[in-house]
Amino acid sequence: QVQLVESGGGSVQAGGSLKLSCGASGSTYFTRCMGWFRQAPGKEREGLATVASDGGTNYADSVKGRFTVSKDRIKNTLYLQMDSLKPEDTAMYYCAASPAHPSWCTVTSGWWDNWGQGTQVTVSS
Repeated sequence: QVQLVESGGGSVQAGGSLKLSCGASGSTYFTRCMGWFRQAPGKEREGLATVASDGGTNYADSVKGRFTVSKDRIKNTLYLQMDSLKPEDTAMYYCAASPAHPSWCTVTSGWWDNWGQGTQVTVSS
């Protein structure tokens, strides 16, 4: 299994940017697929972006064009560059990992074995 630790959250004004990081330790097999999720109070968890073992990415429509997911394979660290932030982006952000094949490494996949503790993002208007 792996341990995931997120960082980079904080408070920003609408239109601003933040970059989240998720460091993974443990077997790289279990981080072949990694993704970012968020959950706001009273709302369901939402998948935002994923990176598969073949480098393929998948995004939710709500963040496409504003958020960019990337992965440093040497450091086994996942990133989420968030630009043009909106108040509705306010939520707790989590990273997750699984050994899923690229075909199953999507924001709608339910196969996530490991989760980080989350980092709060607050966007003010």
